[in-house]
Amino acid sequence: MPSIAVVYHSGYGHTAVVAQSVALGAARVTGTEVHLVPVDEAEAKAALLDAADAIIFGSPTYMGSATAKFHEFMEYTSKIWYGRGWKDKLAAGFTVSASQSGDKLNTLLQLAVFAAQHGMIWVGNDLLPGNNNSKGSVEDLNRLGSFLGAMAQANADEGPDVAPPHSDRKTAERLGERVAEATARWVRGK
Repeated sequence: MPSIAVVYHSGYGHTAVVAQSVALGAARVTGTEVHLVPVDEAEAKAALLDAADAIIFGSPTYMGSATAKFHEFMEYTSKIWYGRGWKDKLAAGFTVSASQSGDKLNTLLQLAVFAAQHGMIWVGNDLLPGNNNSKGSVEDLNRLGSFLGAMAQANADEGPDVAPPHSDRKTAERLGERVAEATARWVRGK
């Protein structure tokens, strides 16, 4: 049974909503076991992460970067990195910020480089950009146009009960489903 861990930090609840959407999408693939792991629990759940076939990383974008809490988690994994403990696991990532851009690409790049340093294999978003022509709308999947991972936008004055919008949550679900599909193929091929 393929196992996927979704490791994330959420400062105000918005990233937790995106993490739940990623997990929901991954769980749609029959036989996939999905675990939500807040970064504060990552050290206690190290065995779960080590046993996972794929790890999906998520962090809000604060000041154009992953959060300090997520960076703490990244640094915590240095012994795993040195021992190549996550080598050949699949990886993916997602982020959310209040602004349409908010320099979210930089956060996804940080997550992808982090995965590459661990010897992991990155799985990007397979959705074409939405909301990029006169017939598009904010209801389109991948409305923020990211290929590296899932991006979401949550208005700063709205709570996680309404933000990020439905289209961003559905985009995150698709990323989770895609990683689960790739993980099933990856595990079968071993």
